[in-house]
Amino acid sequence: MKLPMAGLLALFTAGFLGIINETIPAGLLPEMSKSLGLSESVVGQTVTVYALATALTAIPLGGVLKNRGRRTVLVSALVAFALANAVAALVSSFAVILVARFVAGVGAGLIWSNIGGYAARIVPAQFQGKAIAIAMAGTPVALSLGLPAGTFLGDAAGWQATFGVVAVVSVGLIGWAFTSLPNLPGGAAGGHVPVATVLRTPGVRSILWVVAGFMVAHNILYTYIGPLTARSGVGGQIEWVLLTFGVAALLSIWATGTYVDPHHRRLIVMSTVVLGAGALVLGLALVSPVILYVGVAVWGIGFGGSATLFVTAGIRAAGTDGVQSILVTVFNLSIAAGGVFGGLLLAGLGVTSIPWVAFAIMIPTAIATVAGRRHAFPPWPKHA
Repeated sequence: MKLPMAGLLALFTAGFLGIINETIPAGLLPEMSKSLGLSESVVGQTVTVYALATALTAIPLGGVLKNRGRRTVLVSALVAFALANAVAALVSSFAVILVARFVAGVGAGLIWSNIGGYAARIVPAQFQGKAIAIAMAGTPVALSLGLPAGTFLGDAAGWQATFGVVAVVSVGLIGWAFTSLPNLPGGAAGGHVPVATVLRTPGVRSILWVVAGFMVAHNILYTYIGPLTARSGVGGQIEWVLLTFGVAALLSIWATGTYVDPHHRRLIVMSTVVLGAGALVLGLALVSPVILYVGVAVWGIGFGGSATLFVTAGIRAAGTDGVQSILVTVFNLSIAAGGVFGGLLLAGLGVTSIPWVAFAIMIPTAIATVAGRRHAFPPWPKHA
């Protein structure tokens, strides 16, 4: 069967924009800090506000909009992106930028609660893993190629130009969504399942704990990779550091898209172990810039396919794509916690503490992943 690639790529681009919106400040942190006259740890909270907005609104908005067409919900999110980024591109008030970031975060909640299940519903069951992998690949591709490109643009034209470009792309994607995606009726596959029921499903809570540890560790690294790069003596190479992360993540995306259906458990165990190994190597980054680049590459390989792996695990364990709003909430609460925790580490213990704390977090996270063989991360199909 020929996959509906135009629609899947529209969902891919929506996910791409969701992550670009969330992580833009990570690549522009030094420039934003100087322009706004604030410390990097304070400006880093623009990531936290976005993530909190997504976490706080994903479940309630998912309930309110559960009967609306899926394309209608997606377009509403893109409108929020366009407006919020246009505001950030035009103002210099940190308070107003925080409000705009909150609005964009609400839009992200709508996107991340829908794109995985949306992709799964426009293909036959045997192609669902591959469809989800394509749609969810926007996450690591944004981290790998979009964010370095945005950082280059910010250096060349100013950080506000980057927000302006994202606003324009959001408008363009609205038209693409109307021409390539069916407006599927609302409601999760398998009917609407209450959040409490989903949480009681065997394996779901274990998945959520693993997601929380994984994303806190990742985000304290990612939000403050700029200061870590500077401390390693190559602060002028932040774009190349991010590009190294991205190329490694792309390799991980390819492997995940190719093997997610038959080898989901192996991939998710490897993902947690490899991300922890990357944090360990980054803890030694002060020894040599080469070690910094190696650590970033290992970290990128561990992170690249994670969005697909976790969404696939959640849908399979819960038996409904309604689990996505819960995953989005945990993802973004963890991102917010990582931003706050990383800021405290940066201000209190210095940037060199960040990779070691991330490594410590990944130890129990990897153990929980390996232990979740029965329900959370079983071999697939479950009888295998």
